[in-house]
Parts: sequence; C-alpha cells; structure tokens
Amino acid sequence: MFKKYLNNPAHLFIDNSPYFITSAIYQKRNLLTSQAIKEHLLKTIQESFAKKNWLLKHWVILDNHYHLLAISDKGLDLSKIINKIHCLSSQFICSELNAEKPIWWNYWDYCPRNEKDYYIHLNYLFNNPIKHGLVTNLMDYPYSSFHSFLEKYGRKDLIKQFREYPDYKNLQLHED
Repeated sequence: MFKKYLNNPAHLFIDNSPYFITSAIYQKRNLLTSQAIKEHLLKTIQESFAKKNWLLKHWVILDNHYHLLAISDKGLDLSKIINKIHCLSSQFICSELNAEKPIWWNYWDYCPRNEKDYYIHLNYLFNNPIKHGLVTNLMDYPYSSFHSFLEKYGRKDLIKQFREYPDYKNLQLHED
C-alpha cells in the first residue's frame, strides 16, 4: 500500500519487509546532544517498535536526527510507531531543554530492494557519526547498534561488508 500526504513525504506500507527510516529534528536543531535524551529516545524507539511486533535491527542516534533499520510486521503500523516515538520523545526533550515546538520535522522511509541495497543502507547508518564529524572512529560513538553488530559478527566480517558495499558513501538522504 502506498500513501501520499500533502506537504509530507510519500510512505510505502509493506508487511514483513525491511525499512530504512530517517527522522530529523525541526530546523536541524541539535536537540539530541545529551546522553539522557539519546537514551530516552532509544528506549522509546525500542519499546514502540516492539509493541507493534516490528524487529528493530539497527539504529544510530545523532545530534539532530536518527536512522533505523527495522523489519515490519504490519507496514501500516509505521506511522503509528513514529508518531508514538515523536510524541513521547518531544515531551521529554521539552521537559529537559525547554525547547520550542515543533521538535520533529518529519520522517522518511525506504524499503531496500535487495541484499546489496540493504547493506549499503546499513553501512550508511553505521558510518553516519563519522560523516557528520562526531567521531573519527566508529568505536568511539556509543549511540549506535554498531557495537552489538561488531560483537556478533566480528571485525573481519564488518571490514568485508564495508568493502563489498562501498556505495553507502554516495547515498544522499533527506537529513543532508
């Protein structure tokens, strides 16, 4: 199913499919810089996806946006999941920072077409802290599923993955 909304990106809703999701803070403000806010956002993301039986595979939270890779249960639940995440995290961010609303701008989703497309997006997600100048070594960035992936598959497999799918360097996404 495909839905297009006035003044919003089009969304494709597919059951049992991988989704690459990006969401950004309104006006690219750096509202996600504190550890408490990043931890609250991650917990909210994890709980919101689990409640709708989606499998959250990978994630990275940066200072003004996040990226996720998840496997859908019911594709139509995506907007409900994101709305829940943004509602709960907005309340927390406002209470922590006395930030002006709106907090979130929007979200964009993309369904990788095949294994290559999936790994290109995964590599992009992992590399985002370097791309945005937050670290020079991915091991130094704690707000990412990179560490659990590295622990599970090992350095050798991760290096191979980055070499086999280098096109992540050319991806242009909405957070730019």
